[in-house]
Amino acid sequence: MKQNNPPKKIVLAYSGGLDTSVILAWLKDTYGCEVIAFCADVGQKEELTGLEEKGKNTGASKVFIEDLRLEFARDFIFPAIRGSAIYEMRYLLGTSLARPLIAKAMVEVAKREGADAFSHGATGKGNDQVRFELTFKALSPDLQIIAPWRIWEFGGRADLIEYAKKKGIPVPVTAAKPYSMDRNLMHLSFEGGILEDPFNEPKEDMFILTVSPEKAPDKPTYLELGFENGNCTSIDGKKMNPLEVMDFLNDIGGKNGIGRIDIVENRLVGIKSRGVYETPGGTILHTAHRDLESITIDRDTQHKKDELSHEFAKYIYNGQWYSNQMNAMRVYIDFTQQSVTGVVRIKLYKGVCSVVGRKSEKSLYNAGLSTFEKEELYNQHDAEGFINLFGLPMKEWARVRK
Repeated sequence: MKQNNPPKKIVLAYSGGLDTSVILAWLKDTYGCEVIAFCADVGQKEELTGLEEKGKNTGASKVFIEDLRLEFARDFIFPAIRGSAIYEMRYLLGTSLARPLIAKAMVEVAKREGADAFSHGATGKGNDQVRFELTFKALSPDLQIIAPWRIWEFGGRADLIEYAKKKGIPVPVTAAKPYSMDRNLMHLSFEGGILEDPFNEPKEDMFILTVSPEKAPDKPTYLELGFENGNCTSIDGKKMNPLEVMDFLNDIGGKNGIGRIDIVENRLVGIKSRGVYETPGGTILHTAHRDLESITIDRDTQHKKDELSHEFAKYIYNGQWYSNQMNAMRVYIDFTQQSVTGVVRIKLYKGVCSVVGRKSEKSLYNAGLSTFEKEELYNQHDAEGFINLFGLPMKEWARVRK
């Protein structure tokens, strides 16, 4: 199916996996135009090996691989940590955070190369189509968007595997193990295959970033994470930039079996989707950061931020990173983080990440107020009047009902 105004040069979000490899060849066959393959290095590691050669062999006129890891950690992961962004109370938003960055970089390539269209490998059932396209619309609204999964003749990944064989395109997916995987600094996700039955337990040989908790070390690992204004800036006293923090915590967390979750989430389009995730570093950061907030942010501000965090996570999940509402939320969140400075002591042991200590020069915790021993700072008799006033509406309601 061709567009009314056929594109002349397309920038494709390219990973070298099954979907985008087939899409690259399909775009060439369908439109007969130049296709530029763009890959953002957001922490895929060995998945990038040989990618440039593969892209050119598949038909790309140019292949760009840009190292965006530091920007990803600093400008996307760390803001999500500061905002305690967790979708449906469980998903740490690894894929959701990477898509707006990748799309932004594609816009820059399109401007530089004079392209007139974007393309991506997201399906018509998923969230990524929204995340890519909302970013395109926000940053480059005049360019075409071609979403092959919504217009081509293929019905599923089995058809893509067959097409790839005919075209001689090597793909890292087989009919026996058709997982859809997405890896970046924040996580590694798995969907599809045997995971489509939510009652099937994931196979142990599927996991890459983490050892099983049963095989993790028998001795706990302790870490001290230093924070400044809500950002982790040091580990065990050693200063690190955001990329170094993520690399270190992913490694040490993975060795201790931290960050595995198996969930069924609600996609934006209304479909329930089963996914398995490995998020070692992100799990440690979220745990430590939220705990430090408990001693450095006052009650009412913390409660309002907790309410906002749910909305913040939803906007990230739904691909609205560049919306006005997102900008406004981030201003509020960053204001709350001015006091979130201190050190959190973390214990990692066989899949469990626990906070075992926290301290801050800006701590609001006052042992003189909270002690069970005799104190001079708090008069317990004052509580009676407070309770009488606080409970007055309930008391009156009960009196009238009788």
